[in-house]
Amino acid sequence: MKSIKYFGLLLILPLITMALTANYITEADAEKGKGVPSSSYGSKNKGIVCGDRLCSEIPGGKDAIKNEKPMPKASTIPAKPSMTPPKSEKMEDKSMSSMQDNSDLGSVLKLSRANVPATIPLHHGFYNSGDVFYIITDASEQKHADLITEQQKWKVELAPLLANAPKEALSTTYFFTNGVKGDGIHGFQGQVFTSTPAQTDTYSALTSHVHVTWNQGATPTVLKSEQEIMDAEKSGKVTLSPLSVVVNMPQIIWPEGQMMVKEDKTLSDGTPYGGGQITEINKEKMTVTFVAHRGWGPDGKSIYYIVTDATPSGPAEMMGVTSTPTSAKLIANSAAVDLFQFINGIKGSGPMGFQPGIAAGAPGDANYSPMWRISVIDWKDPTNAALLQTTNDINFYTSKGKINVSLARPMDSDHIVNCPFIDPFQ
Repeated sequence: MKSIKYFGLLLILPLITMALTANYITEADAEKGKGVPSSSYGSKNKGIVCGDRLCSEIPGGKDAIKNEKPMPKASTIPAKPSMTPPKSEKMEDKSMSSMQDNSDLGSVLKLSRANVPATIPLHHGFYNSGDVFYIITDASEQKHADLITEQQKWKVELAPLLANAPKEALSTTYFFTNGVKGDGIHGFQGQVFTSTPAQTDTYSALTSHVHVTWNQGATPTVLKSEQEIMDAEKSGKVTLSPLSVVVNMPQIIWPEGQMMVKEDKTLSDGTPYGGGQITEINKEKMTVTFVAHRGWGPDGKSIYYIVTDATPSGPAEMMGVTSTPTSAKLIANSAAVDLFQFINGIKGSGPMGFQPGIAAGAPGDANYSPMWRISVIDWKDPTNAALLQTTNDINFYTSKGKINVSLARPMDSDHIVNCPFIDPFQ
């Protein structure tokens, strides 16, 4: 697929995640092959979201948005993303509430309950003797998916494709099978990590799995770092057993920092993707509440997903998630699955201001993975856009020459988003 270099801040995250770049490029500049640095628009708009992008990315900032002239009719200009679709008349659908507007802004489709809270159990572990709080969403093997589901009372999805992830895209986590009793996955002390998001070049939410077992005759103690584990192995106190299973364990709090928490915690169908994906971290109850976004699976059924991390840094910063350069190692790997987002056509509750995106896999499918490789779809004639709901729809309209499908390349970089599909109502 032909790569796109100039979508700038319009490229987003998987199934539905906003992959915005660090620079905004106007249509005129795109034709000239020139970008406009976001820093040239002033610091007073830094961190503020204007529709589908940061106000600092727009010439004139927030004031320019307020003074903007009314838009001409949709039939006379190219459609542009808007994170807040205009009001319209309701229409009923089996899987969604859609909206049709006959005003100047054209057709609008808006999913009901497009953004809902998802409260997920927190786990406690260690990195270099410091505390780490994290979640577990996916596992590459059924036994561990079931074990962790039972332990945390919240469903872990089976994602067999994660077992194909290259070593360079993984970090390492140590799980204790005996020793000091605790809240670890196997009922003993908490897990030990080898990196956190502060170690940008090595951190990955995808972790290889190593069992730590105290040998007979040894006196168990709580080990809080990889070095302590290595020393215990060297002295004959523990035995290490690497497993082939890969677990998705995004870190929420680590010794050097934590994920961003949204300032505006009120969720609605028009809640923007920027400004963070978490509304609350509760260490007393050991829970974290994410924004769960609604979209479509390959067969047109509704799905919900959260966003925990992404690469490159531009989209990650815009969404308020962890930047994970190691995820770029998945761009040509089967551990990442295609997710299609729309950059024009029918306006709606999708992350780029148009219809919701479509994923090539969903929980329960053999090709499900929480790691998404983003492609963008644009209608050659947006005024004749139709609603697409399945991957078969995408294939059909591609074969008819009605749409272009291209690999997203924000910041001229490989774009992967960790976007676990979940059930927010469990």
